[in-house]
Amino acid sequence: MSDLSLQNTQQVLDPRRRFRALDAIVLALVILALWQAIGSWTQGVAVSPPLQTLAYLFGLLHTRMFWDHAAATLEAFLLAFVLSALLGLALGLILGVRRFAGEVAEPILAGFYTIPKVTLYPVVLLLFGLGMSAKVAFGVMHGLVPMTLFTLGAVRNLPPVLVRTAKVLRLSPGRTMRWVLVPACLPDIVNGLRISFSLSLLGVLIGEMFSSQRGLGFLLVNGMAQNNVPLSTAIVTVIVAVAILANTLMLRAGRRFARRPDAAAR
Repeated sequence: MSDLSLQNTQQVLDPRRRFRALDAIVLALVILALWQAIGSWTQGVAVSPPLQTLAYLFGLLHTRMFWDHAAATLEAFLLAFVLSALLGLALGLILGVRRFAGEVAEPILAGFYTIPKVTLYPVVLLLFGLGMSAKVAFGVMHGLVPMTLFTLGAVRNLPPVLVRTAKVLRLSPGRTMRWVLVPACLPDIVNGLRISFSLSLLGVLIGEMFSSQRGLGFLLVNGMAQNNVPLSTAIVTVIVAVAILANTLMLRAGRRFARRPDAAAR
């Protein structure tokens, strides 16, 4: 029976995977067609066409200058993302367990999340100066709040019996978070990481555009200042491709973790 049910499940999932692959191909072709149309309509003044961009990008990838800037962005992004993930996870768990503190902090965090972070640019420069610290600060400002809110909401939606059981077993707060809360909230935590990833990258790029002379954000602004449209379009293409790939992998991971409780229940 188990083998038969497994075969039936695979037969159901195979057409779905085919449809998803077909949808992805169609979407990619539509995006390329629109990209080509915009590039032709503007005659390469605003956006360079796909073939020209890919040719320029191929040559750019063979230069040490590009990889130096990419390494600077990667270093700042990893620091910002790790800080956003760890601090957001810790704050979300604490505020989720402490109901009153969570109810007070949630509207404050949501209000801060709606503020355009560029308006805080002078304050960040005064506190952190130019360079790596400012870029990391911009990344954490963007990625911390969604991670905190996702984790807080996940803890709030947990069955109260989990926390009560941990109290009956006399688990310490650290063990309760590590052994009870984090495994139960894992799908929402992965989704929070996915959003935090994108926003941390956005924050780092904004920081490089305003407060750095290294990184892909600086290279993008430099290309715009020099009216080097192929360079700007190539950098945007790299950033979009990395963001789409990372979000796709995290989305699949989130779905896989979401299926585990169902599988366990069966």
